[in-house]
Amino acid sequence: MEFNKKNIKTFILTAFACILFYLGIKNIGLVVEAIGGVLGLMFPFILGAGIAFVINVPMTRIEYWIFHRTNRLKSGRRPLSFLITLAAVVGVIIIAMYIIVPQIAETMMSIARELPGAINTAQDWIFSKMSYWKALQNLAEQLSVDWTDIARKLSAFMQHAATSMVNSGIGAVTNIIGAIVSFFIGFVFAVYLLMAKEKLAGQGKQILFAIFKEDTAEKILYVCTLSSRTFSKFISGQCLEACILGMMFFIVMSIFRMPYAMLISVLIAFTALIPMVGAFIGCAIGALLILMVSPFKALMFIIVFLVLQQLEGNLVYPHVVGNSVGLPSIWVLVAITIGGNLMGVVGMIIFIPICSILYALFRLFVKDRLRKKGVPREKWEEKAVFEESVMTGEEE
Repeated sequence: MEFNKKNIKTFILTAFACILFYLGIKNIGLVVEAIGGVLGLMFPFILGAGIAFVINVPMTRIEYWIFHRTNRLKSGRRPLSFLITLAAVVGVIIIAMYIIVPQIAETMMSIARELPGAINTAQDWIFSKMSYWKALQNLAEQLSVDWTDIARKLSAFMQHAATSMVNSGIGAVTNIIGAIVSFFIGFVFAVYLLMAKEKLAGQGKQILFAIFKEDTAEKILYVCTLSSRTFSKFISGQCLEACILGMMFFIVMSIFRMPYAMLISVLIAFTALIPMVGAFIGCAIGALLILMVSPFKALMFIIVFLVLQQLEGNLVYPHVVGNSVGLPSIWVLVAITIGGNLMGVVGMIIFIPICSILYALFRLFVKDRLRKKGVPREKWEEKAVFEESVMTGEEE
């Protein structure tokens, strides 16, 4: 190896990177703590970026639908589109609450009416079985119990519990205030990003082309564009899938005359925004609500849920969400499984578009390698390979 200026620089940078890697592994606890602290400081801005990205999906379409045929309101079309989008989101939430809250209140009142009867039934059953427990009653009477000591310990426990509840309450209030402040900062940051997204995108391109080579900067821009398009399509597909599932439940529950059809359908639609497993949360809540009215209908609801969930999981979800992000159905299931095991619910949501991006980039890499190696297209096309295997089997 010839030790010129370029090689010496590469050697020094490699050695420095190895030393940093070793120190990071050796002090992994401090590294994780430092990363957590930085993420904590940046959380409002990360939240704002997420809010901006989600709102940008419908806002961009609204802006195009309303203003693409006119040159009027050039300076006001973005704020107006944002206000329309925000009003639509708030309106959906208000309508959902208008549907859900009264039925929840009615359900709670129904539970309150039915609860005394259920308690009396349970008491009657317990008293009917008390004759089998006479031996235990006689044993309890023979035991000497220090009720004073029990009362003293119970009093100390209650005092400790009260102190803990006060401290927990103060901590909860502090956390709520902190969450509200973080959300407010994030929302303001999101509004700024949405209002100046073209300007910020232009500045980002300038930085990329100033730091990297032109071909490298173009590749980075391609990955960013692919990521933005994939996540946008995923959000649209996920919302569409949730609406389809909610409508399916409402129609089937109305046909079978199940109670709380609208309430449970809306709950399932909202919880279905969590890929694959979210609907099970809505099912659990719905089954409990119906159980208070009729155990038989609760069982019927669970059966209906299992049938619709199979249809949704194997037909609707992979095709709606999978097609929207360009990811085959089998890889959608793989992405959800891996993401759920690594990061829980958040992993289930974000791993589908991430896997879609990696899938698209890997396909480009493979096809580019095939082109550079000069492999004929008919050798690696799926249809050609299948036909060749069939012909080989017939000849044998």
